[in-house]
Amino acid sequence: MPSKAKIAIAHLGCDKNRVDTEHILGLLVEAGYGVDTDEAAADYVIVNTCSFIQAARQESVQTLVELAEANKKIVITGCLAQHFQSQLLDEIPEAVAVVGSGDYQHIVEVIERAEAGERVERVSAVPNYIADETIPRYRTTPEPMAYLRIAEGCDYRCAFCIIPHLRGNQRSRSIESIVQEANQLAQEGVQEIILVSQITTNYGLDRYGQPQLAELLRALGAVDIPWIRMHYAYPTGLTDAVIAAMRETPNILPYLDLPLQHSHPEILRAMNRPWQANVNDHVMERLKASLPDAVFRTTFIVGFPGETEEHFDHLCQFVERHQFDHVGVFTFSPEDGTAAHTLPNQVPEEIKDHRRDRLMALQQPISYRNNQRQIGLTVPVLIEQENPQTGEWIGRSPRFSADVDGVVYVKGPAQIGRILPVEITAADPYDLYGITHLRED
Repeated sequence: MPSKAKIAIAHLGCDKNRVDTEHILGLLVEAGYGVDTDEAAADYVIVNTCSFIQAARQESVQTLVELAEANKKIVITGCLAQHFQSQLLDEIPEAVAVVGSGDYQHIVEVIERAEAGERVERVSAVPNYIADETIPRYRTTPEPMAYLRIAEGCDYRCAFCIIPHLRGNQRSRSIESIVQEANQLAQEGVQEIILVSQITTNYGLDRYGQPQLAELLRALGAVDIPWIRMHYAYPTGLTDAVIAAMRETPNILPYLDLPLQHSHPEILRAMNRPWQANVNDHVMERLKASLPDAVFRTTFIVGFPGETEEHFDHLCQFVERHQFDHVGVFTFSPEDGTAAHTLPNQVPEEIKDHRRDRLMALQQPISYRNNQRQIGLTVPVLIEQENPQTGEWIGRSPRFSADVDGVVYVKGPAQIGRILPVEITAADPYDLYGITHLRED
């Protein structure tokens, strides 16, 4: 019997897309395909693409062009495939298949058809699939950490965002399914799971008729995983019940990733986020009072059409007032197919870039001061890597989430996959430095 094709996979995009990549890998491995990262030796290269904003599309297209120039047979999956579908087959002769964001569960069938000489377009008009705990998964994150997707898609229609078109409307997994997968991850030795979806605070609304995040958090409290962290928690969905569940469930970290996008009511209304206008200050004060030890991260978009210096100053004052631990700033990207693409008063690129740089410069000393307050404390750190040249360990404390925040550089005896007490001895605006005091056995 001839051996099966060798397949490499290139992952691009967000943590939700990473979960898709891991399921693609799991399905291929289960079907007996050889899968690794060696594109040169592979018969096929699967590129799991991102198409959220122009910069992400450019990265995806550049990857595809480089593989095409190397005469690789390419399978294009993910959001770019969903976005442009058969156009990709027309423009990239080396592409043997396009697979939509809601169709990756068919990847084995797609490869088999491609091997038989067919050019395959497997793209559902409306994505409606979400993998559960029964779909095999081959994790690509550091051994002690995993993402856990609780829902897929988005029911909001923010003026700047193309995600509903690329990912469909929200569809939540059941609490039982999520807890089952969390238990599987615990058995694999995972020490931290990060709950992800497009709107984590709306979890369960489509399935149960009302959000069930508080109930999910309490159910996950019974799972033997020390750290459970949430991403994409919209502030208006952080109800008293959710806050109480966070406070009363020991393994739920007091870490809040709030995708605020802006502070000025006029810009928020233009963004089609009127439900957020005029509540930011109130919500922030309530959260800080209810969770005094919480770490706050957020993201903002600058240069949205119609944003004036007054609007931007309002945002700067908001950042100064609330002293966020971590801030990400993006310039507005006019996406074809979104309401904001054709809005008047588009902001010139140089002004967008200048405002991004100004806001990041404003945030840097805030992050520095917040990190400096950790000096002298002994904090738990999840050890994820070792630098073989220096013998230094790299990990994260509860205040740092994977990929988006800083890390903790650790000296002293340690072990990958363990959560260890680390005395923090130094800090910069992004990272912490510390030492363990464990005895080496």
